[in-house]
Amino acid sequence: MTVIPSATVSTTAATSRAAEILSRPVALNGLTVPNRIAMAPMTRMFSPGGVPGEDVREYYASRAASGVGLIVTEGTYIGHDSAGQSDRVPRFHGEEQLAGWERVAASVHEAGGTIVPQLWHIGMVRSQGEPPYADAPAIGPSGIRVDGTEGTGRAMTRTDLDAVIEAFAEAAAQAQRIGFDGVELHGAHGYLLDQFLWERTNRRTDAYGGSAVDRTKFAAEVVAAVRERVRADFPVIFRYSQWKQEAYDGRLAQSPQELEAILAPLVAAGVDVFHASTRRYWIPEFEGSDLNLAGWTKKLTGRPTITVGSVGLDGDFLRAFAGEGASLGDIDNLLDRMEREEFDMVAVGRALLQDPRWAAKVLTDRFDELKPYDPAALGSLSR
Repeated sequence: MTVIPSATVSTTAATSRAAEILSRPVALNGLTVPNRIAMAPMTRMFSPGGVPGEDVREYYASRAASGVGLIVTEGTYIGHDSAGQSDRVPRFHGEEQLAGWERVAASVHEAGGTIVPQLWHIGMVRSQGEPPYADAPAIGPSGIRVDGTEGTGRAMTRTDLDAVIEAFAEAAAQAQRIGFDGVELHGAHGYLLDQFLWERTNRRTDAYGGSAVDRTKFAAEVVAAVRERVRADFPVIFRYSQWKQEAYDGRLAQSPQELEAILAPLVAAGVDVFHASTRRYWIPEFEGSDLNLAGWTKKLTGRPTITVGSVGLDGDFLRAFAGEGASLGDIDNLLDRMEREEFDMVAVGRALLQDPRWAAKVLTDRFDELKPYDPAALGSLSR
């Protein structure tokens, strides 16, 4: 695979610690990412009809041009009627939608970055009657929502399982066809794949429910189907989390041993990289160790990992969204962990949403130019 060199940024502070550590290339299967900074996936809802337009193209290309090595797009609905619930969230199926994404990928490459789409099915989070397919039911492993209620959905049948697996695989094949550098499967935050992984939402009594290993079966089958439809060197990233959107205290695993039982089948199925989502990356995951979730994931699987969680921001997830406690970039703790090779990349979310040139400023030691997060940034793609 030919990898386009990263965008050129000022080297006046090339000897700074941040530049030295974050500028190192990293191999993710057959892809060489030019540096250690990723853009985290953030739902923006600026794609009417599910089509990413010129503003979306510029939104991603501008971050790549300013030094972000890997763009992970916002979640994109796979080609299954129950996958989503908004006609403004981009889709990763359909001729017009894929043509829009092809232009996005080309622009990111021209700017010197690499890019993967995040492939998404929301499962029981869906409210029936919502677009783009209003008559489609919410579906999940057991018809149970993250908050424990049954809602208006239903448990998935064998036919449903096969259809969703095929939709993920087809989306991955299309991503390779139109020039993306890999794919990320959204298995976090209480959406469909995570609903299978979590014992509170997966109460099935067939082969897809029960033990931690059995609850991983569906996600592993999705990974295996994706792996079969793309090149052997095409990176498959799996994003997962302990916490859920409606259950911040939710946990898939209470110990490293339980976590290994969940991750091992995914590795065997073909995951190349894990994107371990936490609300605050500096919090230890299990007692007796300073390792965070990405650190434990790398230790248990040997796979490269991406950490994420309030990078460049002070305070917790909800306070930052309220505009409180924004930091101007104290990342010493992050750099310490990367020097120890606890994880391989760092995904930055709201800080990049606020300031498209965040990466360039960090890589050239211009921390005094960083802009504090303002929730008003959610209202526009044009910053």
